[in-house]
Amino acid sequence: MPSHSTLPPASEIALAHSHQVQQTIRNEINSAGGWISFAQYMNRALYAPGLGYYSGGATKFGGAGDFVTAPEISPLFSRTLARQVMQVNEQIKAAQILEFGAGSAKLALDLLLELESQNALPEKYFILEVSAELRQRQQALFSDQAANLLHLIEWLERLPDTFHGAMLANEVLDAMPVHLVEWQNNELFERGVTWQNDQFAWQQRPIQNAQLHAVANELSAQINPDNDPEIHYVSEINLAARHFMRSLADTLQQGAVILIDYGFGSGEYYHAQRNQGTLMCHYRHHAHDDPFYLPGLQDITSHVDFTALVDATEDSELAFLGYTNQAHFLINCGITEILAQTPAEDIHNYLPQANQLQKLVSPAEMGELFKVIAFGKNFSQPLIGFKGGDMSRLL
Repeated sequence: MPSHSTLPPASEIALAHSHQVQQTIRNEINSAGGWISFAQYMNRALYAPGLGYYSGGATKFGGAGDFVTAPEISPLFSRTLARQVMQVNEQIKAAQILEFGAGSAKLALDLLLELESQNALPEKYFILEVSAELRQRQQALFSDQAANLLHLIEWLERLPDTFHGAMLANEVLDAMPVHLVEWQNNELFERGVTWQNDQFAWQQRPIQNAQLHAVANELSAQINPDNDPEIHYVSEINLAARHFMRSLADTLQQGAVILIDYGFGSGEYYHAQRNQGTLMCHYRHHAHDDPFYLPGLQDITSHVDFTALVDATEDSELAFLGYTNQAHFLINCGITEILAQTPAEDIHNYLPQANQLQKLVSPAEMGELFKVIAFGKNFSQPLIGFKGGDMSRLL
């Protein structure tokens, strides 16, 4: 746990809001008999209607928020991603785009502006956004900066029945609620949340969720290959991401799903040395590991197990199309060519973009930790984003 004294103080209004979120979670704990899974806690802290982190009114993205995503770093990211989208959609009649969790809508804005410049606008740009507050911010951004494109956008609260085109999710999977599992003394436990001594506290119990137990049990041989009787290992299992992939397999009729997030293949995710998992919180550009700190005011995330996404699609019609890191993907799609459209002699415009590109592709920044994985249905053409740097051996 961090020393909270090193984190920025919250205002009285923010503290009052967090107290409301805390009370909502306490009520759920009481209704459940004194214990809830961490997935339930995380879901409430992030998504409780009107209260959770992604449903409340505070700024989340960019310099004034808690973290910065690739689209906020540079338009180069979205403009480059547009090239991959164009390749997918040019094969499909009346192609559409569906973005999950559009956040600030910066990705949608810059991507559509690039497609407009290439005369390649989709028939429709759907944004599936669970937060009413974020939907309002997204609408305001387009009204202010690209009102002529608003007619293309339709906000959704659930997946459409069928879809043809490109599906996009940038930093969405990491914010899905996860279960915390403990492998201890060759037994399996789920780490849940209780309320004790006027604060949230951890409490483990034997796993009761059948699917969670099956996944955890399957991972046991990997986590504890030597069958160490004194092992104590904690990590996350994201059942929601598995359900998400199966939903996409049912909805997509033709096209590709492109998922961008930070994480690893299963072998690295559940490595013996990563025995405390990957759970991380982000509060006003400070990263720490205490999910009980100011619920509703901070983001809670875990890294993505990309192998699990592939496994979830095994019995579906979704085909695996590629897996690489963000650096390879952006370079494959031509990010350096897009940068070159600004003359190097134009130092005022070129240098900031060159610095932004470095943040997106440098191994020390986002280039290596962030991965891109793609799946498709009725789409067999090799994707340009994966023509080099194949990492599928790590899945």
